[in-house]
Amino acid sequence: MTVLIDPWGSSLIEDYEKLLKQFGLDSFSPSHLPDPDRLMRRGVIFASQDLRIIADCIKNKKPYYALTGIMPTSDKIHFGNKMVVETMKYFQDHGAKTYVLVADLEAAATRGITIEEAQKRAKEFHIPAYLALGLDPKKTIFYFQSLNDDVTKIAFQASRKITANEFRATYGSYEPSRILSALTQIGDMLLPQEVKKMPGIIPVGMDQAPHIRLCRDYIRRSKKYQLISSIYNKFTPSLDGGFKMSKSKPESALDLPESDEIIIKRLMKAKTGGRQTLEEHRRLGGEPEKCMIFELLKQHLIEDDKELKKVYNAYKSGKMTSMEIKQLGIEKMTEFMHDFEKKLKKAQKVKVKFYKNRN
Repeated sequence: MTVLIDPWGSSLIEDYEKLLKQFGLDSFSPSHLPDPDRLMRRGVIFASQDLRIIADCIKNKKPYYALTGIMPTSDKIHFGNKMVVETMKYFQDHGAKTYVLVADLEAAATRGITIEEAQKRAKEFHIPAYLALGLDPKKTIFYFQSLNDDVTKIAFQASRKITANEFRATYGSYEPSRILSALTQIGDMLLPQEVKKMPGIIPVGMDQAPHIRLCRDYIRRSKKYQLISSIYNKFTPSLDGGFKMSKSKPESALDLPESDEIIIKRLMKAKTGGRQTLEEHRRLGGEPEKCMIFELLKQHLIEDDKELKKVYNAYKSGKMTSMEIKQLGIEKMTEFMHDFEKKLKKAQKVKVKFYKNRN
């Protein structure tokens, strides 16, 4: 059965394995890249396409680029953004020329946010937030879609090669706003190759896979660009045990930044892998695989693998209770948020580099 993924919607992906086959993805192994980071080591990064090309660039110090985007429709970002930025930082630290686009055109076309408001939010919060999460401002090139003529030119070229039926097959519909958005994203993903033809990698969540597929199909037809690679992370689950944190259920989600009060309130209500009674928990042990607090520790809050394993063993054995793992999660999350806000304030004073149109 084909799973239709809507990158503009809120549909959830229930079976990652099915998607590997459907989208022609490769299973990811930490051995595929040198010095794998936390997300790679722990299986949060789970799939890729043509990653061997990027691995060769890293090994032999060949030029390549990494690109991601900012959707400036809110005054906060979510943990999915955090994971993508961390993956971008990994490739930046391993030689990638790094681009970050501000999707002000897409925000206007599909989310009803004015271009002026989108740019204001990006300058005041989103760009500094990406720096606060680790991107080097000296090695990162930012740009706004609406001000980038080169992106528009690529999008127009792509429009001559892609049919309405192809849009319907990829996205389930072909509304004008979504067509415009998808074509502009092709322009984004291929922009660095207008400067210099070279391999590129796009780190994304699985909900963005349709955009990658459409772009790769266009590249095969145009024969002007080198085929892009991609790497995919799993979603951060909802605190109530759902598949993905969602703005539609704010009581079971956390954003960046978040107040201490909200962190405490929501983590105390989070689903854990504890047993029905304390006696049963001590006797049978907990189930960290079902615990949303442990998932946060694994994905975001504990860097050291030995420390994480110690928490896993203590909870699995029943030595650590559900209340204790919640307290640990609250401690780690508030520490992370305070650090993020401190770095954000510093980043808001940093000048960044913006892309200049070639003509």
